[in-house]
Amino acid sequence: MQKALRGEWMRAAVAAALAGLVLAIGLNAGVAAHEDDDLRYPVESGRHLFERETFGGNGRTCLTCHSRRTGTVSPDDARDRFERDAGDPLFRADGSDDGNGNGVQRMLADATVLVRVPLADNVSLADDPTARSVVVRRGIPSTLNTPSLDPVLMADGRQPSLEAQARGAIADHAGGTRLPTAKELELIAVFERTRGFFSSKDLFTFAWTGHQPALPKGRTAAEKRGRLFFEDVPFTSPDQKAGICAACHSGPMLNETNQFLPAPPMRRGGRFQSVLVSELNEAGNPARDFVFRNPDGSTTHLVSPDPGRALVTGKPTGFEDANAFKIPTLWGVGETAPYFHDNSAKTLADVVAHYAKFFAIVSTPAGGGAPALVLSEQEQADIVAYMKLLR
Repeated sequence: MQKALRGEWMRAAVAAALAGLVLAIGLNAGVAAHEDDDLRYPVESGRHLFERETFGGNGRTCLTCHSRRTGTVSPDDARDRFERDAGDPLFRADGSDDGNGNGVQRMLADATVLVRVPLADNVSLADDPTARSVVVRRGIPSTLNTPSLDPVLMADGRQPSLEAQARGAIADHAGGTRLPTAKELELIAVFERTRGFFSSKDLFTFAWTGHQPALPKGRTAAEKRGRLFFEDVPFTSPDQKAGICAACHSGPMLNETNQFLPAPPMRRGGRFQSVLVSELNEAGNPARDFVFRNPDGSTTHLVSPDPGRALVTGKPTGFEDANAFKIPTLWGVGETAPYFHDNSAKTLADVVAHYAKFFAIVSTPAGGGAPALVLSEQEQADIVAYMKLLR
């Protein structure tokens, strides 16, 4: 599977590189622009579609929500933009408090948008049984590294391709009145695979050559201690801490489970899981009662602010379904705040503090007692120090 995916990534990178070469040759030759520029200059045509084209919608472009530096929008970004221009398209439609352009407090505080997610055929809402979709509050996925190096798109993995993702965003978030053509979607995807969408030269090289980036060694004592948490090592005792981050942040992109994960699915390559973000709901988002109709005719209720992957699969209890979300890459993580699907962690320190709580909960014996896995303040600081190296 890894070999096949690597082939896809390399083909995508080759296409982007060739597109850039065509652009460079054309510019050097002084070729004048004309109606076929989208064929002769695919990268520039894709850039225009990504950064300037509104498709007759609410004024948003792809760049409105996917910034050049981070590929996303943080609360700090939102506040800066609001101070400069309260009419910025970011605050329109699902970026507003009510989804109709009124209020900006949610965007300024959490930088989340209102996302309408279709319900699987066997899923309904207890308080609105005829509804076939639900609106949840989610952060904006970063476009750093993802277009070329991660085939799983969106926090719940519901979009199968860059083109499908762009089509959905144009219709839903930008309110486009003109649907993009297949050619325009392809050009957007070509542009999203160019150098500016990578967090580092090493990640760009990986997309081009398949040469996997190595975990940084670490220079300071804190960084070296932090590295131990990200090494692929088996769990040898209940209180072992080495490798606990790698259990779910393994593989070349640090975004999949390894074979040492001490819980189902206990296999390499898992891409979804719950780390109790929806369960703890520290963002304070409103919860709904989701009703899942099981194959035997029974029903399972899941009360949650956002069931995540379960809305796609229709499975209310699976380890990779209920309240589960895509495991994100850690490469470039220092640039892509805030974190988790609901942006409830504003800093890397917040992320690690949440995991300290998560580990304590899941390692507490069923009959009660002290948790087996406790992260000290020093260990949390070491993990943060190391994550900042993952550029």
